[in-house]
Amino acid sequence: MSVWFRFAISALAVWRLTHLLAAEDGPWDLMLRVRVMLGTNIWGKLIDCFNCLSIWVSIPFAFYVTSGILNILIVWFALSGIASLANRVGQEPIVFQPLEHQEK
Repeated sequence: MSVWFRFAISALAVWRLTHLLAAEDGPWDLMLRVRVMLGTNIWGKLIDCFNCLSIWVSIPFAFYVTSGILNILIVWFALSGIASLANRVGQEPIVFQPLEHQEK
């Protein structure tokens, strides 16, 4: 399996897992119960912040994608960055409005 393929599937997996942990109720409301249980302490705040959580979720995937300390560091932040960017896509609905003619 090529490094690029491992990187691509890891980016998708980091986004999916982070989104599940931070924003979804999960099967049987499991993730919702975990978030309620964690409350507002440091762990609860970590799981509520998508960008923060993606940093930690991406660590094992960086080791899967590559080797070498510098490569792992770069891939680690790249995977987190891609997950954060993917999370922003489609958040706000696209609204089409007709152009209004300005009268002079």
